Amino acid sequence: MTSPVLRADFSKKFSGGPVIRADVLEISGAGVTVLFGPSGSGKTTILRCLAGLETPDEGTISFAGKTWFQKSGKRKAESGNDFILPPKNRGVGFVPQDYALFPHLTVAGNIAYGLHGRSAMETKSRVAEMLRWLDLAGLNSRLPHELSGGQQQRVALARAVAREPKLLLLDEPLAALDTPTRQRLRGELRKLLRQLAIPTVVVTHDRLEALSLGDDLVVLDEGRIVQRGPVQAVFSRPANLTVAGIVAVETIQPGRVLELKDGLATLLVGRAQLTAVAGDLPAGATDVFVCIRAEDVILTKEDAAHASPRNRLAAVVRAIANEGPLTRIELDCGFPLTAVLTRQACAEMALQENDTLLALVKAPQIHLVPRGG
Repeated sequence: MTSPVLRADFSKKFSGGPVIRADVLEISGAGVTVLFGPSGSGKTTILRCLAGLETPDEGTISFAGKTWFQKSGKRKAESGNDFILPPKNRGVGFVPQDYALFPHLTVAGNIAYGLHGRSAMETKSRVAEMLRWLDLAGLNSRLPHELSGGQQQRVALARAVAREPKLLLLDEPLAALDTPTRQRLRGELRKLLRQLAIPTVVVTHDRLEALSLGDDLVVLDEGRIVQRGPVQAVFSRPANLTVAGIVAVETIQPGRVLELKDGLATLLVGRAQLTAVAGDLPAGATDVFVCIRAEDVILTKEDAAHASPRNRLAAVVRAIANEGPLTRIELDCGFPLTAVLTRQACAEMALQENDTLLALVKAPQIHLVPRGG
């Protein structure tokens, strides 16, 4: 059976803000596509336009070959083919950021809300199925204020899924939760989305959420799509400096190409020399930005003569900062370099400011962006 395809190509303008453009956005298959970018980049606007809760100024939206929206942008007299399918007819499940549970309805009442038109027996059976699936059994008579944040999130998901949507849209699904709950529910939500096996679009500005939940990533900046592709590929190989900043590559330093040979680039970065995989670097490129993720930097105080990474950099610890379960290490390697360790690993190494050690980076884990790209 062929998976349904969502196609969108539209624009939406808000007074005083940028034009939000979903330029030839195509989503197919039963995976999870993440709309990712900073606040104000247009993620939620695109999601709401797909749901029919906002109306684009012009463009088209279709799903499984059926038109949901079409508007030419011409004057009304010239736009006889304009069409808007109401949200209730799109077969979409939508979970807003604040969950929007009805405070006067019980858990069961909230889940049943979208099942109008079904018999009482069918409704009762479907609600019971959702309660079992989302581990909400025994909570059916509770009101939303009597639930934890994680339970509210699951009720909102159950309400959206109960009507068996063809497409699921989630707006910052974990943002309303405290940090420990958010960390615990990432994996749980991913498992639930896999079980659903329907096309899903998730909005988030959180890098860990994007990596945990998504199969594909669409990066937005100032209302425009700036890169799209498999999640890990986009995070590992940002297309340009703008995307590198958005996906939070911790080290971005200017470098100069000294030699290109056998698919490898020898680079001068600050006072240090590095070797990187040339990848798609254009022939003749001399000026680049060198991008290194903090988690790809290995720190050791031991002799690393037999280690596999090509790049072994003498480093001095300049700053140490705890960030939840991780510790961020700022290094001077002849250029500024950031690494992250677990707090336990940092304690075991007994790291202190001004310590000297080795920073190891594998050549394939250094991504090069042509300067100005």
